[in-house]
Amino acid sequence: MAGIGAAVASVLATSLDVWDLPVQAKIIVTVLAALLVGLLAWATTGNGASEPAPGPGRPGTEAPAQLPPVIEHFTGRADSLARLRGAFAERTSRTGEPAAPLTMSIYGPGGVGKSALATRFAHEIKDAYPDGQLYFDLRGTDLPVRPEDVLLGFLRALGVRLTTDPGGMRELQKLWWTWTQGRRILIFLDNAERGDQVRDVIPPESGCAVIITSRQPLFLLNAYDRKLSVFTEAQGVELLARLSGDDRVAADLESAQRIVRMSGQLPLAISICGGRLRTRENWTLAEFADRLSDERRRLDQLEVGPKIDLSVRASLQLGYDTCTDIQRRLLRLLGVLTAPDMPGWVAGDLLGVSAMDGEDQLEALVDAQLVEFIPLEGGAGTPTRYRLHDLVRLYARERALIEESDEARLVAVERVLSGYRRRAETAAMARWPQDWRRRGTHHQGPQDGPEEQAPAAEWFTVERAALLAAVHQARALEMWEPAWGLGRAFCSLCHSMRAYWSDWRVVAETGYEAATHMGDARALGISLLERAAILGGRGDRAGALRDAERALDIFTGLEEKWWAARARRSVGMTLFGEGGLDRGQTYFIDAIAGFKAEGDRWWSARTQRNLAELRLSQRRTREARGLLEEGLAVFQQEGNRYSEAQTQRALGEVLAAEARALRAEGDQEAAARKYVLAANALRFATKAFHDRHEEWEEARCLRSAGEIGDPQNGLQEYAFVVEAKETLDRLGDSWGVARSEVSEGRALARLGRTNRAVAALHRAVAGFEGLADRWWQARSLRTLAEVLVEAGRPAEAVEPITRALELYRSLGNEAGMARAQGVLERVTGA
Repeated sequence: MAGIGAAVASVLATSLDVWDLPVQAKIIVTVLAALLVGLLAWATTGNGASEPAPGPGRPGTEAPAQLPPVIEHFTGRADSLARLRGAFAERTSRTGEPAAPLTMSIYGPGGVGKSALATRFAHEIKDAYPDGQLYFDLRGTDLPVRPEDVLLGFLRALGVRLTTDPGGMRELQKLWWTWTQGRRILIFLDNAERGDQVRDVIPPESGCAVIITSRQPLFLLNAYDRKLSVFTEAQGVELLARLSGDDRVAADLESAQRIVRMSGQLPLAISICGGRLRTRENWTLAEFADRLSDERRRLDQLEVGPKIDLSVRASLQLGYDTCTDIQRRLLRLLGVLTAPDMPGWVAGDLLGVSAMDGEDQLEALVDAQLVEFIPLEGGAGTPTRYRLHDLVRLYARERALIEESDEARLVAVERVLSGYRRRAETAAMARWPQDWRRRGTHHQGPQDGPEEQAPAAEWFTVERAALLAAVHQARALEMWEPAWGLGRAFCSLCHSMRAYWSDWRVVAETGYEAATHMGDARALGISLLERAAILGGRGDRAGALRDAERALDIFTGLEEKWWAARARRSVGMTLFGEGGLDRGQTYFIDAIAGFKAEGDRWWSARTQRNLAELRLSQRRTREARGLLEEGLAVFQQEGNRYSEAQTQRALGEVLAAEARALRAEGDQEAAARKYVLAANALRFATKAFHDRHEEWEEARCLRSAGEIGDPQNGLQEYAFVVEAKETLDRLGDSWGVARSEVSEGRALARLGRTNRAVAALHRAVAGFEGLADRWWQARSLRTLAEVLVEAGRPAEAVEPITRALELYRSLGNEAGMARAQGVLERVTGA
């Protein structure tokens, strides 16, 4: 609603010349409209118009509350907490608004309790940040997270639906800055590796606060840095007493002090010792201290300070030794995996036992303080996840190399990769069954209702990082078949969601590499089609065309007729995208025939919609309408609401084109009827996508509604285009913004705002030139020339129409050349 409000305000400001108002009244209205547009440009919720600091995401989205829970036995950090509180109070009490957000960095050796301290402090100050609390584990040196992934996660938590490629780090950062503008958000970045990993994530908004933990100083500007050292002996004893029992420590204080000293006074080691004592009430502290006194059992190679004796091996070895044989084996094999965290079923696959038995052993390791439990938000059905602390993971890997054979490690990893592959394929098939089997009509693709789609999408969101790590590990171990299978499912999920573009590209390359090593021609063809999809989506149409044509050759040779039809459609889409309409239509027609021969009505109808959009570009509207009406009947019969809405959107565009043609011929009555039909089709599509929270598709519908060209509805059409452009800009769709500039130029021209229309079209030309999209650059130039001719400024139209004609000629686009030549003749005639 923020976009609609802003658009309405904009309409007020742009339509004053049609109102008969006094000059002073017009000035007042103009100022008020400008202020309203400025305020609502940043609004993201339904009540944003009345809130100076807009809430997160879509209307109804809750403010994110991602802070991890405070550990129950937190102690020993009174001085550090006091310093953090003092820095916070000093900053918040300053007069005037500071230029940068509050940034607090807590660094120190691994296992010293940085995350626990930061979590405790974050909970103390969270009420000062009502717009949400965001958390991200950057994973330190173990598969460190990229800033792009952090920003994507935070934007999605705030309600941003990134359905297209945002376009790189800089564009993501600008989008992040936009969504933090005017908000008070607390950001917790845990386990940073270096300053570069977090520098771009810190927003410029002074109302925000950022807490960062790391092992080394990050040397960030405008940051309060706090080094966290190991516990004093007294603090360590207090922690041990809380965990193992006050009475036991009081009864043998000397032994308690020995345990703390031999634990290196490291909070992680002391916590493990206290946990073991708590579960072994028959042990005395003296016996436990004697166990620690054996230096051969200390983790002396993993130092957490400048002294050799500041090591956690003794504590880890103690916990390891108190486990059963199967629990120790599970810990070793967990250390072999590279995933940052894991669900419980992984334990069963590692051990070759049932999921329930494996998770029982995993829970025993949690009790032993060797595995961490990760609480996730959600209901009773939310899966439990686990992870290893960095130092525990290193220790577990070390034990695996000593105690497990190469074959045993590989077999265990392969079982886990197979488990992930089965689950990923199940999710991908539920999300988009037509990508996996012909004539798939029982579950309808990514377009069906949220009943089928939400679980698959939610599962992928949770598991994406682990799946990505699994693909990389399979590749590193040269397990090519699991690498290909995992990659295929991963890419299908990304494709269906139009999300995670960077990961999608990397995994598509891995899938292609795996298929090449496998020597499986069919797998290679599928990988080429997937790579063509990502290359085309990122603007590399030459690469996309090359891969799609190779895939077509492979499937033709294999006599895989269904896959050959999909390859023909891919070639047609690529040619259409670069303006090769004449060649593209041939591939679409052949693909439709192929799908019909295979009895696949869904893919046939979907390709008919693509051909109809091409026919519309050729101004063959009657053929386009026939194709769309036939496809629409298929989607309606199969209950495919998403594809039905997409087809209604395309049908609305065709009906609008027919209405404009009738109006040009002088048949005003018939044109008026067509305008109504076009508006109804687009209204249906817009509502369908709005109800499903598909913001990107909804914006496409609004843009189409703004291009209808009904002379009785010019102001509302302009408002639609403005709202569409605002949404696409917020979603980071730079191509969509440039495309909306063309629509805005046309809408303004119809309202007689020629100078503003020309400016919008110049922005569109520059946008498409930057994106290397020559076809849409030519269309923008042609539209610019048409607007100038209609405004009686033909001399200014010579240069853009000449450039457009050259571009069309270089593309071999005969329809475009004909239209550009017609405009040029009008220019020279004028």
